[in-house]
Amino acid sequence: MMFEMKHIIKAVLIVLFLPLYAFSTSLIEKYPSYEYVFSEFGIDGSYIDDVDFEAFVLHNEKKIKDFYERSMKRGDALLPLIRGNLMDDGLSDLFIYISMVESGFSPAIVSPKKAVGLWQFMPATAKHYNLSVCNSFDERCDPVSSTDAAIVYLRKLHKQFGKWYLAVIAYNCGEGRLKKAIKKANTDVLHVLLDSDAKYLPLETREYIKKILLVAMIGEGRILDFTPKSSLFSRDLIQVEVLGGTKLRELAKLIDMKELELLKLNKQFKKGIIPKAKAHYNINIPYEKIIVFHLHYDEPMEEKSSLSPYLLSHYVALGETLESIAKEYNSSVEAIQRVNYFESKFLELDRLLVVPVSEVVFQNSLKYE
Repeated sequence: MMFEMKHIIKAVLIVLFLPLYAFSTSLIEKYPSYEYVFSEFGIDGSYIDDVDFEAFVLHNEKKIKDFYERSMKRGDALLPLIRGNLMDDGLSDLFIYISMVESGFSPAIVSPKKAVGLWQFMPATAKHYNLSVCNSFDERCDPVSSTDAAIVYLRKLHKQFGKWYLAVIAYNCGEGRLKKAIKKANTDVLHVLLDSDAKYLPLETREYIKKILLVAMIGEGRILDFTPKSSLFSRDLIQVEVLGGTKLRELAKLIDMKELELLKLNKQFKKGIIPKAKAHYNINIPYEKIIVFHLHYDEPMEEKSSLSPYLLSHYVALGETLESIAKEYNSSVEAIQRVNYFESKFLELDRLLVVPVSEVVFQNSLKYE
């Protein structure tokens, strides 16, 4: 009788927990990228079996997939730039999903709490990380400046708490709130801090980190490389310097762009007007427009005046270096770096470079066209 009762109890338990087990298995099958995603955030792979996390995915999967698709369409032009900045600073490119969850890749979005931009900086935090916030110019809307500030902030949080997932949590709820939660829980283990019964952290924060993990698993599961899909943004963005007071409307005409397309890339300038408070400002343009920018934008800067007015385009081939390209065109590494607005000597395969050359080299190149 006792033996039969044990088997009955076991059968009941199997029936009760079979759906959960089946879901757990399908979660791993649907998101094989979870191990990579978790490792980039410093999370143990066993968290995929956490009951609260599984429940969150089950109830929010469709909604977050839709959010992911909308965000990707909205931010396709900005993604290579953000991703590149993260990687250049030694951070995981998966941290781009923090920005996605924060803003949906909308550069000028404003939250109910008055946080602004891709990384949702409050005014006080923005100023602390040297982002200008004024009536005519808000660097929180600039993808480069705001990403650089977010990198500095995330590094600070990581140094303070020692783990990337804790840095992400603190980014949402604040350092003080996370410290209290860790002290109360007597641990910084993720599944304990996110316990839905103990409620060490606010519900918003508990769902925030889960949403980032889920959207990252969705994105990485599609082997996403963040290459823009639209023809306008067939290559990365680049920042160029323009004079204070320059009108984006007029600049758009000079570089053969639609005004709204250029404004979309430079939301930090309110009403499309570059203020006169500083002598120079950085703006974003598609990399493919860099040659026409140099040909048609007249910038009377002493530093640039020494550069040759003759320019040739060159796509980086396998094995080429700045030194070899400079030698090929009888140019210099420094001149190529200055006109292409980068300091690193690392070159990406198939990247478009603008090479300043002498009149003789320029005229000789025309003979072979």
